[in-house]
Amino acid sequence: MVFVNPLGEEKISKLIIKFSIPAIVGMMVNALYNIVDRIYIGNAVDLGKNGLAGITIGFPLMLIMLAIGVLFGVGGATLFSIRLGQKKEEEAEKVLGNSITLMVVAGIIYMILGQIFLEPLLRLFGASDVVMPYSIEYMRIIFFGSVFQILSMGVNHFIRADGSPRIAMLSMFISAGINIVLDPVFIFGFNMGMAGAAIATVIAQAFSAIWVVYHFLGKHSKAKLHIKNLILDSNIVNRIVSLGMPGFLLQLASSLLNTLLNRNLFIYGGDIAVSGMGIINSIQTLMLMPIIGLNQGVQPIISFNFEAKKFERVKEAVKLAIIVATSIVLVGYLATRLIPTVLVSMFNREADLMAFSTMAIGSWFFMMPVVGFQIIAANFFQAIGRSKSAMFLTLTRQIIFLIPAVIIFPQLWGVQGLLYAAPFADFLAAVLTGYFFIRVLKDLSNLNPENVDQSIAAESLLEV
Repeated sequence: MVFVNPLGEEKISKLIIKFSIPAIVGMMVNALYNIVDRIYIGNAVDLGKNGLAGITIGFPLMLIMLAIGVLFGVGGATLFSIRLGQKKEEEAEKVLGNSITLMVVAGIIYMILGQIFLEPLLRLFGASDVVMPYSIEYMRIIFFGSVFQILSMGVNHFIRADGSPRIAMLSMFISAGINIVLDPVFIFGFNMGMAGAAIATVIAQAFSAIWVVYHFLGKHSKAKLHIKNLILDSNIVNRIVSLGMPGFLLQLASSLLNTLLNRNLFIYGGDIAVSGMGIINSIQTLMLMPIIGLNQGVQPIISFNFEAKKFERVKEAVKLAIIVATSIVLVGYLATRLIPTVLVSMFNREADLMAFSTMAIGSWFFMMPVVGFQIIAANFFQAIGRSKSAMFLTLTRQIIFLIPAVIIFPQLWGVQGLLYAAPFADFLAAVLTGYFFIRVLKDLSNLNPENVDQSIAAESLLEV
């Protein structure tokens, strides 16, 4: 009996629902790690806005951890999906094993470096004397969970690519639930404050890491984790890094961006502005995590069908994903317009912080409706193996447009200029991405599956 992969045969809308909804739920649940920490800490009497600022200052370091997970998780899972589409199951298993080794090694290195250089890094990131103790107490413990967080996030991508999105969602759901339950126990019950929030997070991530790795050792996975495949192959490593680099650089750019933001926020608005940006980051995360989940769900659909030369299915998948993504961000955008005070009050109710955060929301999210399209369209290039194009487009907002605006705008218009840097970058990045995206769709329309090897478009579209 020949196995027919549903990625190439089932209705696209059904596949997107099947793969993306679990991923969206999973990403939303995963986002609760940091957000729940901020909610509990922000509402703790002895922590409040200083505790919020402490987490916000350390956030760039957590983004680097996320970047490592994306580098080897998304890069590996993309290549994993491509090899499955090519019916090269043994090579797909080699990709899985190599990716896990890379995650573990990178996590250990990052943990060691983080412990050594934590205090000077936090000072570089804009920590004041008041906020520094809160940030150190939290981040020291978070660093001990580096390997767990990277594995949990990275291997989840493989579970979805293996055709088990519900299991991927369940792993995130359970671990986030553990974090939500343990946070108040450690923070309030044991009176451990910032350390309690961090310990709860690490325990939850450790559980998740064990869960996702075990999946590929059990009977429910199509691909299996074999010890022999843990030995690194330079060709596989290079391709994993190539495909994962756009997402990695995007997260790394986010870390750099948050560092610059924190420093300028402190200069132009003090610790209150830093705390307020922590709240804005949390709200933005809630808005964008569904888009990231949608991306994760549609990626194996696009990758498989592109390799199978089913180009009409590729176009249908990406177009439908853009429609869904735009609808999602519009809902979030309306919430920031209609109930900003309600959103801010979840994290803290101190009058000065409420006033700044409510004002900042209106500025920062001004161009949010175009962001859904930009994210889906930019990552489409990664799904079809065009890593260089994906890298360029994913970095336009965070580096090419946003970082210069974050540096220049506050010098002209103070903290308000800093807040309007985001919509400025959102608009320009969407326009540029749209230009390249439309050109590629036209190339896909001209491809003839029966004569694809002779097509110039095929040569230019596929890099792996």
